[in-house]
Amino acid sequence: MTLPPFQQLLDSYGRDVHRFLRASVGQLDADDVYQETWLSALRAYPQLKDASNLRGWVFTVAHRKVIDHSRSRRRRPIPVDQLPEAATHPSPWPDDELWSEVARLPAKQRTSLALRYVVDASYADIASAMGTSTEAARRSVHEAVKRLREELSQ
Repeated sequence: MTLPPFQQLLDSYGRDVHRFLRASVGQLDADDVYQETWLSALRAYPQLKDASNLRGWVFTVAHRKVIDHSRSRRRRPIPVDQLPEAATHPSPWPDDELWSEVARLPAKQRTSLALRYVVDASYADIASAMGTSTEAARRSVHEAVKRLREELSQ
């Protein structure tokens, strides 16, 4: 098995990965997570044993970096002028009504939705990236869309 040059992988999937990350972590953090994704992929690339689905592999790396980012964000302090009575986390998405609702979705639904509609990933690719079955990926997207429709119709 021969792997294509890493630059070819970056050129082929870089835009889609960045769009996925913007939808997953917000515009402010997407560039940092993008760099972390590609650094991690570069480190792991020489040991890759199967090059049959490089797109799925890259999105798996990106999905894991989204999870890492989400975990670290929960531990990060939020600077404020005055302490509110109840702490809240600011949304990383612009004040658009749709993206505000997307930000409220559970992490799995938000990720599957971003993979499906932002980077046009197939359900098989979503399942591969998220480490789940194709049917579970399809169900996650369905539930996310259903929930968004309910919230936005109120």
